[in-house]
Amino acid sequence: MKLTLIQTDIIWENKFGNLERMGEMISSIPDGTDLVILPEMFNTGFSMNPADLAESPHSVTFDWMQDIAAKYNTGICGSYIVSENNNFYNRWIFVSPDGEVWKYDKRHLFSIGGEEALFTRGEKRVVFSFRGTRICPNVCYDLRFPVWSRNRNDYDLLVNSSNWPESRRDVWITLLKARAIENQCFVAGINRIGIDGTGIKYCGDSIILGPKGEIIAESKQNEESIISGDISLDELTDFRNKFPVLDDADDFTIEI
Repeated sequence: MKLTLIQTDIIWENKFGNLERMGEMISSIPDGTDLVILPEMFNTGFSMNPADLAESPHSVTFDWMQDIAAKYNTGICGSYIVSENNNFYNRWIFVSPDGEVWKYDKRHLFSIGGEEALFTRGEKRVVFSFRGTRICPNVCYDLRFPVWSRNRNDYDLLVNSSNWPESRRDVWITLLKARAIENQCFVAGINRIGIDGTGIKYCGDSIILGPKGEIIAESKQNEESIISGDISLDELTDFRNKFPVLDDADDFTIEI
């Protein structure tokens, strides 16, 4: 499977400007891309203004994702603000070129930034399969909570869509590698660059990792980038068979 990460400077609370810019970048993705991965709140930036920015589940941004998926014969995913049943969600959406849709609502809301006061947290861990690869989505702050994304021999690729500040870039890289190693999985971490409307700076560091924490592809800091890399399920299966760490993992349940 070929992954392509779109690292861009998100224009603050400007949906149409962001969708236009990302559409331009996606037009240059490598041939054969299976999955395009976008950052957290890719159409607005990490805004705490959901009352003005939220969309219904099938609105402008969703329609744009469907169009991109069909045009380039690729899956596309990332999170944006959705309003449903009188609640706001930081919702990660996946759309396939055939119209298949999966959604994951961010579980761990960033209380330090006030996200938990405005958004409703997700209650469901999600794993789905696309083109033979089992995918588990995370959104930003979820990365700090390894129990939530613990691999139960049920996924191959962990995707984290983020707005992760430059001031904590070492933590970002360390946690992504840790999740890859402990879960014996591929990891794709996509982050934005630039300065948001609150003055927070982001430097990117988007990356694709292998199950040993090895770097498959990575971005440059502070540059808009299209990052692509291939992941091999045959190589992953071979590694897991030779070094079956997950067979010795503890059984546990998560209280919702």
